[in-house]
This record gives sequence, C-alpha cells and structure tokens, in this order.
Amino acid sequence: MKMIDAHIHLDQYKDKEIESILKSSDSIQALLSVSFDIESCKRNLKLSRKYQKVKPGFGFHPEQNLPTEQEFSRLIEWMNQHQTAMIAVGEVGLPYYRRMDQKVSRLQYGQYIELLETFMKLANKWDKPIVLHAVYDDAPVVCDLLEKHSVTKAHFHWFKGDEKTVVRMIENGYYISVTPEIVYKEKIQNLVHRYPLELMMIETDGPWPFEGPFEGEMTHPVMMKESILEIADIKNLSETEVSERLVENTKKFYEI
Repeated sequence: MKMIDAHIHLDQYKDKEIESILKSSDSIQALLSVSFDIESCKRNLKLSRKYQKVKPGFGFHPEQNLPTEQEFSRLIEWMNQHQTAMIAVGEVGLPYYRRMDQKVSRLQYGQYIELLETFMKLANKWDKPIVLHAVYDDAPVVCDLLEKHSVTKAHFHWFKGDEKTVVRMIENGYYISVTPEIVYKEKIQNLVHRYPLELMMIETDGPWPFEGPFEGEMTHPVMMKESILEIADIKNLSETEVSERLVENTKKFYEI
C-alpha cells in the first residue's frame, strides 16, 4: 500500500524521530513538509536536501501573531530566492482558531487577508500550488480570494466547512486532504462521502496528535493506512485502488 503524506510539519519533529519516520516504511513515497515561518522554511529546506522524499512548502502559518513588515519582507525575499526548491506555497491561510479565542481583532483579520492575498499572487507568479489553512466560516472567504486572484491549484488541508462551501470547492476543482481523524469522526466521514476521490489526498498534519485508536501515539505517516481503509469502505472501492488513486492525485497536484 503506497502512500504520500500530503501535509506534515516534519521540521517540528526531533532529528531521531525524522530519521525513524523516513526509514521505517518503504510504503511512504514522499512527505510534503509545510512551513510555519522563516526558520521553519529553512529547516524544511535543509531536510529536503538531506532526504529525497521530503518535498518542502514555504509560507507563514496564520495561527500565530502577525509578522512585522520587516519580518514579512524578509520571508518573501527568502522564498523568492529558494522558489526552485519549493514544491508549494504553504502553509498559509486565515487564523480561525485565534479568532475564535478572541486573539484577532477585525483590523488584524484584514491584515491576515492581505498577507494571504500576497501569497496567492506569488503562487501565481511562481506557478506553485497553494496549501491552505482555511476552515469553517474562513473557507468561503478564502474561496472568494482564490477566485479573485484566479488561483486554481488550491489544497485545503484538514478541511471542515458547510455544505455550500463544499459544493463550491468541488466545482472549482480544489483539493482536500484527509487526516487519520476520519477513523473516529463522523463529520470527516461524511465529507469524504461527499467529496470526489479524484480531488482527494491524505495527510497526518504531524506532529499534531490524534485521538481514538491513536491516543498517546506519536503521529506517524503509517497511520494513513487506517485513513485509506476508511476511505475505501466509504467509497466502496478496494484498498489498493484507493491507495493508488490518492498517490496519483498527490503526484499530479504537486508535480512530483
């Protein structure tokens, strides 16, 4: 059963854990390691140079304080210098959880939107896919921005949202990726039932921990086997066919 982890924060693991992940299973063909900030970008670049399976995305995760103008300029300049090593612009998006915790004002939310628009323009300029953190009521806002800037290669990782937005995303050909949460969360199972397999990938978002049968375990790409089994059951297809199609989807989307 071949697999590609379409969204992992490999740079946040310890060196020994990274080595273990990359050597533990031949079934893992690649890992799309997204970045949190400029230091995260640098570590992912370093990992990609050390391990052929690591494909880095560079960006600024929205669930943190806004960067200063100088910090943001430095990040963009660095990304521009290393664009050939970059598989995608990401992880970028909007700060839903910080907003729910009342850590983001209306003015600041507008600034996060401006950052995201900059990343979208650069994704177009550099001809790169964009990896998005955009859930619930942030998702339609991001769809508006994608349409505004004519961005078509969009990957909504660990997506959660309403039916109207799901329909819109399918019509626009946006991809989603599914985490091992599908094993124990009915809402994710329902999303997979609704979403076309040809627009789907799988991920771990590691080292983010999972519950259910994964409680207390270090998040590892091998957990995606359970995701494949669940998707196969929902789609009434064989595990092998689902595995192969998910790998094919990911290779096609990220051109790897």
